[in-house]
Amino acid sequence: MTTRWRSTSSLSSCRSPAHPIQYKKGALIRDSPDPCYTSSLSSLALYKDPLHLNKKKPSHLQMETSLLALLSTTLLVTLYFFFHHLRRQKSPKLPPGPPPLPIIGNLHQLGSLPHRRLHSLAKSYGPIMFLRLGNKPTVVVSSPEAAELVLGTHDSIFSSRPSVDALRHLSYGNKGMAFAESGAYWRGMRRLCTLQLLSSAKVESFAPIRREELGRVVRRVRAAAAARDAVDVSAEVGQLIGDLACRMILGCSTRDKFNLKPVIHEALKLAGSFNLADYVPLLGALDLQGMTRRAKAVNRAIDKIFEDIIREHKEDTTGKYKGDFIDILLTGMDHPINSSSRDEPVHIMGRTNIKAITLDMIAASYESSSTAIEWALSELIRNPRVMKCLQQELEAVVGSGRTVEESDLPKLKYLEMVVKESFRLYPPGPLLIPHESTEGVEIGGYYIPKRTRVIVNAWALGRDAKAWAENAEEFLPERFENSSVDVRGRDFQLIPFGSGRRGCPGMNMGLVNVRLVLAQLVHCFDWELPQGTSPSELDMSEDFGLSMPRAKHLILRPSYRLLV
Repeated sequence: MTTRWRSTSSLSSCRSPAHPIQYKKGALIRDSPDPCYTSSLSSLALYKDPLHLNKKKPSHLQMETSLLALLSTTLLVTLYFFFHHLRRQKSPKLPPGPPPLPIIGNLHQLGSLPHRRLHSLAKSYGPIMFLRLGNKPTVVVSSPEAAELVLGTHDSIFSSRPSVDALRHLSYGNKGMAFAESGAYWRGMRRLCTLQLLSSAKVESFAPIRREELGRVVRRVRAAAAARDAVDVSAEVGQLIGDLACRMILGCSTRDKFNLKPVIHEALKLAGSFNLADYVPLLGALDLQGMTRRAKAVNRAIDKIFEDIIREHKEDTTGKYKGDFIDILLTGMDHPINSSSRDEPVHIMGRTNIKAITLDMIAASYESSSTAIEWALSELIRNPRVMKCLQQELEAVVGSGRTVEESDLPKLKYLEMVVKESFRLYPPGPLLIPHESTEGVEIGGYYIPKRTRVIVNAWALGRDAKAWAENAEEFLPERFENSSVDVRGRDFQLIPFGSGRRGCPGMNMGLVNVRLVLAQLVHCFDWELPQGTSPSELDMSEDFGLSMPRAKHLILRPSYRLLV
């Protein structure tokens, strides 16, 4: 590269008296630092070395500063990881689980059928599994041993309920029993339901209503059989259970002017739906899914019907409502719900409390019993051998000259095994109702923090290979022969009604409904699928919600088999 020098004339224009410049042939000689000279020289240097290849070496001071910064950074990083590791060693050990994503946590892993997806995840992470659903810490229990720790050993700690946005609006601010937090109010409500509304004597007193309503169904199906028409069994059973519930609770059926069926179905749909606001509370005010708006609308519709029913009860002078649930609750109006023996606030029964507990009762009975009957009859259709065994027992105990009476039920042992097996594979609530811990506790070697949601996967318990052997997926009622395993909450491999303090208080009524209706339908009729469909082709897919109904209605063709 050719080096060019600027002429002395360009430098002389910057000369000042204070900085004389001497000239020598072929060179420039400075006596003192002149700013113009320095600037020109810097430009000259850049021009000669545009890529900065001739950099000066760092001074000793610069090298020491760089070394100190490097050592400081290394020390800080080391200390961070040391204390992070120390903190992890000292912090309680949470159950294992899949890593969560930011904001949504593990919500994306639940899928459309959470009971199945959680069962699959538990095979990888164990029977006590930790998830983060949004910002809510959640533990999923998937084995009988783990379920016993939660619902038995530490039942008092896990007896509360998490707050769910839609349910809070539906159930008058959680003033019912099913979703109320643990405390004096809930204990008082449970005592009221157990002793006055759902006692064995009370359930038995409704036997005439069950006989009457079930007789209506038998007559309708018999007429369809005579006409060789197919019957929507799902619709018939749903209508029957709805009428039974309304007559026992409200004193009127769904055929009367108070038709609760549409709003109750909408309420159950909302209660079982996924609401993002429950897991990411910051989005609650936006109501992105419209759940809050719909829940408030349903509550207004239900409230209007309940107010009319309460008014009619209070104005009635004929006694036609005597003994139904509303009548019993109205007698306790303005009286304490809970006892004042403890240092706790006393809650007084008011109209809102009556409406909340009434809604709980109707919602609990509407789908749970009808769903159980549908699944049991579906499995009987798929297993003709089991159907034949059950019909033979009914013929031997009841005979072909009359219909089934409630007094026959204790003698029908094979029927009991069929119902147990159906509950094992198809629990009405596959994930039960979520629990919430009231304090931190250790179960199975893992720490469960306070206010953690706990989900018991009852669907997975019924398919546990250790409890039910390798044929757990088969419908085999004989597995209960000579077995003491029952559905009443003492055997944790089979808890369709839950267990412990939060077990379903309406279990006795539910069992009577399921056994009686199933026995009557199987005894009075032979059932077959529509022409061209084999039993093995019956669609057994399910929907997920607060309960687990069939995805498609059960359509069957009946033929009457009794002599009367």
